Amino acid sequence: MAHALSGYDGQCAHIHGHSYILYVTVQGHPEADPASPKYGMVIDFTELKQTVRRLIIDRLDHALLLRHDAPLAGELQGVYEKIVQVPYQPTCENMVQDFAAILQAALPQQVSLHSIRLHETATSYAEWTAY
Repeated sequence: MAHALSGYDGQCAHIHGHSYILYVTVQGHPEADPASPKYGMVIDFTELKQTVRRLIIDRLDHALLLRHDAPLAGELQGVYEKIVQVPYQPTCENMVQDFAAILQAALPQQVSLHSIRLHETATSYAEWTAY
C-alpha cells in the first residue's frame, strides 16, 4: 500500500509505499465442548483470516491511502481504482485505531480484539491494545 502525509514537513509528504505487515491478536474463551471439532479454539484461524482479508487487506492492498482533504485525493479518484480516502492523516498510528474499530465490530460476540500491530517497515510499527 502507498500513502502520503498531507502537509507533512518531511519525506513522507510524498506518495510512497510500504510492505505493511499486520498482526491481529484476539482473546476469548476456548470452545469447551470436547465433542466439538473446534474444541480448544477461541476462533477458527480461517474465519479470522477471512475477516481481516475482507475488511482490511482486500480494500487496501495495492491501494493509495490519502486523507480525504489531500490536494490530489479528489483528482485521482476515478482515474485509478484503488484510491482510498480516509478522514484522518494516514499514519501507522491512525491506521491501527481505524483497523481496531473495524475489526471489533466484525468479530463474533464471544471473541474480543486484544491487539493490533502494524509494521510499516521492519523496525517501525504502531500498536493498538485493548484496555
